[in-house]
Amino acid sequence: MQKLSLSGVYAPIPTPFDADGAVAHDKLAGNIARWSQTPLAGLVVLGSNGEFTYLSDEEKIGVLKTARQAIPKDRLFIAGTGCESTRCTLELTEQAAAIGADAAIVITPGYYTSKMDAQAMRRHFLGLAERSPLPILIYNMPACTGVDLAAETVVELAQHPNIVGLKDSSGNVVKLGDIIRAAPSTFNVLAGSASFFYPALVLGAVGVVAALANVAAEQCYRIYCYAQEGRHEEARQLQLKMIPPNTAVTARFGVPGLKQALDWLGYYGGPLRSPLGPLDEAQQAALRATLAEGGILPA
Repeated sequence: MQKLSLSGVYAPIPTPFDADGAVAHDKLAGNIARWSQTPLAGLVVLGSNGEFTYLSDEEKIGVLKTARQAIPKDRLFIAGTGCESTRCTLELTEQAAAIGADAAIVITPGYYTSKMDAQAMRRHFLGLAERSPLPILIYNMPACTGVDLAAETVVELAQHPNIVGLKDSSGNVVKLGDIIRAAPSTFNVLAGSASFFYPALVLGAVGVVAALANVAAEQCYRIYCYAQEGRHEEARQLQLKMIPPNTAVTARFGVPGLKQALDWLGYYGGPLRSPLGPLDEAQQAALRATLAEGGILPA
């Protein structure tokens, strides 16, 4: 497990719903078939863009089963299994393993934010790693959880052979560098957003898990390839071009913006699960203009 390579570009895919609000398994399989024709190294299922917090346990299992059937064996299938308790996280991780996931990505618990200190994080992730049948990726997403893992804590956790990587969405590239410098060489550090993908690669990150990769897989992959090939000016220019589209489908318009963009690109975005709702006309116009300027939609 320690040798698992997570190099490349990964899309944290949305969960599609039908007009009645149920999971649209056929649309999920159809989207995966299209993503599988892109240079993506794999897919993250039930991540933040998958509205995982709005799904029942039964729905989560159903989504994972559909994903396993649809994701080609040459692409990594990373299952989001993070729950608020270690016990529930382990149960979902064991179920994901039985379904056939390749790895589990586990977001930090955050409801009892003031108590989620380094000791609690060690207790959670090390307890999980000891019993998990899947290699574990830590998912640091302070904007959503209110918990921001310190570099020292991540480096300590990285010593465990079953904790194989980190997706960091904090945007703190200094901390990312500290982790890359001090963690074992086999530990996979992934940028958690396309907004700082190129700087992360320069520091030694191996890839990215980015919402933008759902709608701009080719562009994200080119940044990766340019950096690998030493074509740094091209990587820098493309990185700069991708910052506004990335912001549009993350911090600015979020999952509603991402699903709208998917609809425009011929994927199935579809409805959101309440309390999330669709973009209004002005927001749609702003999103379309931003994606067109970035070369993701026709001008």
